This record gives sequence, C-alpha cells and structure tokens, in this order.
Amino acid sequence: MGLLWDSVQSAILLLISWDPELWEIVWVSLRVSGFSTLFAAAIGVPAGFAIAYSTFRGKRFIMTCLNTLLALPTVVIGLLVYSFISRRGILGPLELLYTQKAIIIGQVILVTPLVTSLIIAAISRIDARYRKAALTLGATSFQMALVIIKEARFGICAALIAAFGRVIAEVGISMMLGGNAKGFTRTMTTAMALEYDKGEFVLAVALGMTLMAIAFIINILFHFFQGRTRIDAV
Repeated sequence: MGLLWDSVQSAILLLISWDPELWEIVWVSLRVSGFSTLFAAAIGVPAGFAIAYSTFRGKRFIMTCLNTLLALPTVVIGLLVYSFISRRGILGPLELLYTQKAIIIGQVILVTPLVTSLIIAAISRIDARYRKAALTLGATSFQMALVIIKEARFGICAALIAAFGRVIAEVGISMMLGGNAKGFTRTMTTAMALEYDKGEFVLAVALGMTLMAIAFIINILFHFFQGRTRIDAV
C-alpha cells in the first residue's frame, strides 16, 4: 500500500511539472486514436446508414458478422495486419510496420464494426415518417440522408465517442504493430506495460491516471449524448 501511495504522489508531481516524456506519450495516443476514430467514422457512418435503410438478401448475415467482429481480440487483428505489412507481406514494400500508420490501420479494423453497429442502432430508432416526409417534399436521396443524420446526430456522436474510448485504451494492436518506439509509436497503454516490466511505477501510474481522466471525460460525453438520444426518441 505504501508503494502505491508513494507512486501516486510522485505521479501527481510528474503531471504537475508537465514532464515532456509523459505528455509526448499522451500526445501520440491522442493523435493515433483521433485519426483511427475519424477513419472508422468515414467508413462506419455511411455503411451503417446504408445497412439500416436497405433491404437486401444477406442483411441478417452481415449483422451477425458485425456483432461477431465486436468481440474480435486485438491480438488477432494485430496478427492479421502484421501478416500484410511485414517485410514478407503483400504491403511490405510500403514499410508500414512499426509506424503510427500501422497502429491506425489496426485500430480502424478494430472499431469500424463498433461504429457501424452503433450507427445502425441510432438510425433504426429514427421514425420512418421523417424519411417519407422528406421524399414526399421532393428531397433527393442525399438530402433525405442529411435529414436522417441530423435527427440521429446524438446517436452518431455517442458512437464516435465510444469508438475513441475503445482505441485509446487498447494495447495489443499498438504493441504488435507500433513496436513501442519512444517518441514515435509509444502510447499510454504500451508505455504503462513497459514501465511495469521495468519496475518503474511512477510514470506508469501517471499515465494510468491520465488515461482514467480521459476515459472519465469520454464516459461523461457518451452518457450525455446517449441521454439526448433517448430524449429525442421520446
């Protein structure tokens, strides 16, 4: 207990002193997670909208696949992406391995099914009369889509916040594809694992406190948008 308390005190001093190494790690995490969430949104939002408002053969199968991918371990994704971007892989000449781009690729694969599933759920809650009214008034398919997205905006925001929270806290993909290179691909989670292995708890605790603070803020935002979605649904 004494070790933990001493580590917490030292970690607080480290945070207050604005330690360059610590905040560099935090910045890398935020940068990688932010880009991963944006790319996942660019894929998941249109895909979720298309699936929610389309009737086609195999729709139930696609939904089953999406739900299955939600439980896909990060280690499996790391191995899959590694096989493609390693030197002997198809994308080996691009030299993506052990870069931030490699981490982003893996994290996009991780959270795209999550974003898509949550978007489908958000879009499905919208009253079908909005769509019919827009089409009756002569709106194009694109304009109708904008109306639906506007009505589902809180659900969409909640989906993106949940995706960001998922990627910023993952460790398997970042470790396997990023290599935990100091100042380049070292994220908060991989740095915590490294510092723990070294027996250096101060930086690990400081990063853990920072990560928990970010997670707390993310959850506040998630519940806020989730609450707004329920209010709109009523």
